[in-house]
Amino acid sequence: MEADLLERFAFIEGFSTEQVAALSPLISDIRFEAGQVIFSQGDQADYLYFVLDGSVSIRFKPEDGPVLSVAEVNQGDVFGWSSALGSCCYTSSAVCTASGLFIRIYGQDLKNLCQEYPETGILILNRLAGVIAQRLRGTHEQVVALLHRGLNHTEPGG
Repeated sequence: MEADLLERFAFIEGFSTEQVAALSPLISDIRFEAGQVIFSQGDQADYLYFVLDGSVSIRFKPEDGPVLSVAEVNQGDVFGWSSALGSCCYTSSAVCTASGLFIRIYGQDLKNLCQEYPETGILILNRLAGVIAQRLRGTHEQVVALLHRGLNHTEPGG
């Protein structure tokens, strides 16, 4: 991966030179255009993605309802965690909403790195845990707001 892209990759801020050297060969950059589906709910979870620039809408389709937009992912954010957390399939869809440049890491490569370099693995997992916790707080608030809106628009007797 090119050095200038690595400099823009905030997730690795504070990593040692050795840690960056171990992670660097696993990283590839990819462009997505607005409207492009990056992955669909239920697809095999292959990659963990990071936003360098652009934005992505994370969408969830419950079995008994319409598609819900549960998060907007922007510069510096992470999505596609299923690939890093041992899930075989993505639990939501990701659709690019603003064209941009993204970084992706193949989930199995990341797992192998964590086993080979446990200290780096712990650092990566701690950062992912922080990002996930923050996103879940935001998602919880969005779901409550959606439910509240739905309840307020229910017809009497319905």
